[in-house]
Amino acid sequence: MELKPELTQRKPEWLKISLPQGKEYLNVRDVIARKKLHTICVSGRCPNMSECWGRGTATFMILGDICTRACRFCNVKTGSPQGIIDWDEPDRLSESIKSMNLRHVVLTSVDRDDLPDGGAEFWATTVRRVKEVNPKVTLETLIPDFNGIEELINIVIDSGPNIVSHNMETVRRLTPKVRSRAKYDISLKTIETIAKSGKAKPKSGVMLGLGETEEELFETMDDLINVGCKVLTIGQYLQPSKKHLTVKRYVTPEEFLKYKKVGIEKGFQFVESGPLVRSSYRAERHI
Repeated sequence: MELKPELTQRKPEWLKISLPQGKEYLNVRDVIARKKLHTICVSGRCPNMSECWGRGTATFMILGDICTRACRFCNVKTGSPQGIIDWDEPDRLSESIKSMNLRHVVLTSVDRDDLPDGGAEFWATTVRRVKEVNPKVTLETLIPDFNGIEELINIVIDSGPNIVSHNMETVRRLTPKVRSRAKYDISLKTIETIAKSGKAKPKSGVMLGLGETEEELFETMDDLINVGCKVLTIGQYLQPSKKHLTVKRYVTPEEFLKYKKVGIEKGFQFVESGPLVRSSYRAERHI
């Protein structure tokens, strides 16, 4: 069954979101600005920013805000960070999490192909520091593929996060078009490495509306189950700007509910599936 393009690309009613507001949201926003931290919530123009920050959950982007890759769906800046690392960031981040009274934290990063280890040691240093300063906070790491090098992936896993996530983003056929320098099978291997460690819950996410078929989505679900993935997020791709890939189709809320049911039937422990779902949406529930 092919997911056919809509005649119009005007956003449907179900994609309208409320403006950010509330005391918790304002507190998180102010601390992030004051401490000069980066969040994927802002860089990625996430539609759930107000809801997540209001629940005491935030997603921080470490290792700067310049990515060495240029995925055609992503709003993060691209270029060369020239090997620069801010070693004060783990301390700033840890103290900020404490002052925000966050209960669950998601860490992600830009890709750092300019670094020999892809930033793995910095990742581990950051996780350990966050846990040291905030012992009651639960932690998810949304990692790059580290070019599929198990030794580097395990450096992050061994630092002690509760969940380690790596997003497939799309189906096999569309991966070369959608993802810069990433390979479908390397992403599967990354998730398999997480699962084999037995130290953290493996998680992944995909976007819909890029031209995939329903059969391809189900094949990706099967691939993830076969490598041990436990948590899956499924959301609508939204075009960040005119230079990014166009939306081929807006998937209906009813279809997202169907895909959640299919995912659970296939064996995932948790499936978050909805038009506005992003990889860190309601992440605190996946522990």
